[in-house]
Amino acid sequence: MSIPELIRKKRDGEELADDELHSFVTSVTGGTVQDCQLGAMLMAMYIRGMSNNEAANLTKHMAQSGDLLTWDPLWKDLLVDKHSTGGVGDKVSLPLAPALAALGLKV
Repeated sequence: MSIPELIRKKRDGEELADDELHSFVTSVTGGTVQDCQLGAMLMAMYIRGMSNNEAANLTKHMAQSGDLLTWDPLWKDLLVDKHSTGGVGDKVSLPLAPALAALGLKV
């Protein structure tokens, strides 16, 4: 299904199937979706909402679209992440990383 067809489907309140969301994410990450199409799809998703299945499948395909990191199995219980959106007032990241590393955690 083409990107305009996916946009129309979501605009009209239909649920996007797993393979359609995979196709959409692949097109976005491959650079074949125009900015206006991406904006239209995001607006349709926002206005019409997403089912739990759509949200889960979109998240899955977005996560699988990039490089996946592998870690030493010995780090299984030592690996931590502090994620931030970089918003105003975020002053935790800078001191947190060395503090956790001092405790032996892999940051």
